[in-house]
Amino acid sequence: MSDLVEHGKLYIGGQLVDPAGRDTIEVVSPHTEQVIGRVPHASRADVDRAVAAARASFESGVWANAPLAERIAVVTRIKDAFAARSEEIARVISSENGTPFTSGVMVQSLASVLAWDSALTVARGFGGDEGQPADGSAPFEERRAGVLGPILVRREPVGVVAAVVPWNVPQFTAAAKLAPALLAGCSAVLKVSPETPLDAYLLAEIASEAGLPEGVLSILPADREVSEYLVGHPGVDKVSFTGSVAAGRRVMEVAARNLSRVTLELGGKSAAVILPDADLDAAVAGIVPFAWMINGQACVAQTRILAPRSHYDEIAERFTAAASALTVGDPLDPATEVGPLVARRQQQRSLDYIALGQQEGAKVLTGGGRPKGQDTGWYVEPTLFGEVANSMRIAREEIFGPVICLLPYDDEAAAVRIANDSDYGLSGSVWTSDVDHGIDIARQVRTGTYSVNTFSIDMLGPFGGYKNSGIGREFGPEGFGEYLEHKMIHLPAGA
Repeated sequence: MSDLVEHGKLYIGGQLVDPAGRDTIEVVSPHTEQVIGRVPHASRADVDRAVAAARASFESGVWANAPLAERIAVVTRIKDAFAARSEEIARVISSENGTPFTSGVMVQSLASVLAWDSALTVARGFGGDEGQPADGSAPFEERRAGVLGPILVRREPVGVVAAVVPWNVPQFTAAAKLAPALLAGCSAVLKVSPETPLDAYLLAEIASEAGLPEGVLSILPADREVSEYLVGHPGVDKVSFTGSVAAGRRVMEVAARNLSRVTLELGGKSAAVILPDADLDAAVAGIVPFAWMINGQACVAQTRILAPRSHYDEIAERFTAAASALTVGDPLDPATEVGPLVARRQQQRSLDYIALGQQEGAKVLTGGGRPKGQDTGWYVEPTLFGEVANSMRIAREEIFGPVICLLPYDDEAAAVRIANDSDYGLSGSVWTSDVDHGIDIARQVRTGTYSVNTFSIDMLGPFGGYKNSGIGREFGPEGFGEYLEHKMIHLPAGA
């Protein structure tokens, strides 16, 4: 993206309209540090308009009461259009947040397509106990035998949804929220990050062409102050937020004033446990891409690597070599594996943690500063610390940068204790030659998702965190259910 991209309007209620104010957001390339885009900064008045449009569309029933098949058809068109434009979308996101384009096609675009597609799969079967409406009537309704007579149990859309997404995987997190919300019959206001508003206009274009009714979707780029106003808006029934723990706490506090339902997908400090019998070639090949994914800016990143002390030196040598071999550079270069961080503040945060880790006594095995020859751009070398104790701040706090810790453990019980000794519980993995034994380890680690000899997020299953990693779930029937209310209708005996 060499030309300046400018948008002068906001997408409110399915239409591009003039913003209420004159403030703008400048999008800066993390590679060149030059302005590459400019969009309106949504104001509180714009939030009011968006929520009013969502409320009007919801209460009219134009979408909420539409047949499920109709909603599925529209969302399918969104998914298909997204798939057709996946490279274009990935390229825009790479220019905004520094994700290497080669991996970004999968991480930023095709993963988003899978999120839309998985929600469609869930919606098609989200009826009665056997996956279909029990009496052949309305979707999401089943007839049951009650104690005093028959009852109908209905699952109805929760209402107006405020979806607040971050800059690291903007379209993936948007799909995780919008796909189930729209399929459930909700109307939504999507608040996107000021770092990544350009790709949101592509989503707006796709949604309009897919045939969403007027009012059902609005997309607003704005900062935290306006985001807080949206989260606390009395017209919002449900808030779905992805971001930091501190911001998540604030979202929960503000949303509680209206008793709005809340789903929070927050941070992580996930541990990859390498058991003594693991295939080290497979472990290194499997962990490295998901330790430094999105340049280390991923909540599910495997940022703590736990190695048995008996094999520690060999494992340290292998990971040091793999991290040192990662290609750093322009995110739009197909050869790049690690790009710049999204903003100068994120670069400085990583550099500060690297300095802190050294002060704490950890040893930099590779990396540790700015890459040579990258004087422009918010770059930090892929950095691996050895001799890390789990009590160190670099092992306990989410850095959200390309800084990984290698921790030794003495026995398997100690590995599980270290994995669980964290304020977070979002993801993790175990590497072993015995898959059944790996499952035993997975059962002991208190985290929302876990992988054995791989790393993945299956979007037909529930995704979310324990402890400070969040509340509620996304994806699968569990995530779909977050956008539904449950109603019981009593019927007379014999009906």
